[in-house]
Amino acid sequence: RARAPSQAMTANTRDAPVPNAFDAVYASCARRAFGPMTMGGLAHRGATTPSATATGGAMTTFAASSANEASAGVKFAKDVFAGTCGGITVTLLGHPFDTVKVLLQTQSTKNPVYSGAVDAASKVIKSEGVAGLYRGVQSPLAGQMFFRATLFFAYARAKEFVGVSPDDPLSYCKAGGLAWLAGTFFESPIDLYKSQWQCQLIKAKADPNYKSPYASVGDVVKESWKHNGIRGPYQAFSATLARNLPAGAVYFGVFENTKNAFAARNEDGKATNLQIIASGGIGGFFYWSLFYPIDVIKSALMTDSVVPAQRKYSGFLDAAGKLYAGGGVRAFYRGLVPCLLRASPANAGMLFCVDFVRRAID
Repeated sequence: RARAPSQAMTANTRDAPVPNAFDAVYASCARRAFGPMTMGGLAHRGATTPSATATGGAMTTFAASSANEASAGVKFAKDVFAGTCGGITVTLLGHPFDTVKVLLQTQSTKNPVYSGAVDAASKVIKSEGVAGLYRGVQSPLAGQMFFRATLFFAYARAKEFVGVSPDDPLSYCKAGGLAWLAGTFFESPIDLYKSQWQCQLIKAKADPNYKSPYASVGDVVKESWKHNGIRGPYQAFSATLARNLPAGAVYFGVFENTKNAFAARNEDGKATNLQIIASGGIGGFFYWSLFYPIDVIKSALMTDSVVPAQRKYSGFLDAAGKLYAGGGVRAFYRGLVPCLLRASPANAGMLFCVDFVRRAID
């Protein structure tokens, strides 16, 4: 006998494949809870249908994809958080040394205000207190969190891309260079505005009648955008990149390989906290000592006027030539002492902080 329309509809629905995603999710959950089922929702243990098998495969793929996305999101969050902590650490530890470095680098060679690092620091503290050594800290403190978060996230992804290994020491250098390539796009604007603000102190010391055109770092940003548009924050970008690519490769390469050398000597195969701190300090020392002359040129370009018509230097080579003409080879090493005094503790603290936080949240 022919079934009634309502009976036929019920029968067909019972044997039909799952019509939408909601039913697929429901069926998948039911299979986990009660065992294999027909796609009509009736519990028949041990019975499966072709449609159930197909849907189960699709749901497995969907679940795996969702798990991978969640895992990638968690890794991103962990790298960003660890990098942010590192940025705060390196700023608080290193900014006073950086202030002194910039003061010595950018002062006049003919009429220097400071005779050395100690003289610069003491004069700043005498006139402005300890807070003077943290002049312009707002820009790097806010920016370093974003910069370091980007840097260490980029480094984590670069290590995966390169496929780093203790058996291939140069692999860490390659990953480090790629990471700093990405990080430079964030660091260059931060460094520019910090340097512009710090150099106002030099001009005020050289000329008691000098009045700074900027009341805050925000004014520097506005003036830069006013005269240069979107290119404003990237004044001296090429010089920053010229320093960061080789220096970043050496920085991470020395840090990782030194840490691995320490770890190989330990019974558990892991570097201790003190060994990680030492590795970071050595990495920071090599970063600055080998490429300091490029940093001097970068500072000269970054402290030049944000108004193109008022600039002293037309570019990297022009700045290098004029610096050499004004002070010879020594001009490229002004401020080296405070820089190296800063390099080891600041970078040791930062790299240890990032490594420690990353291990803690893992």
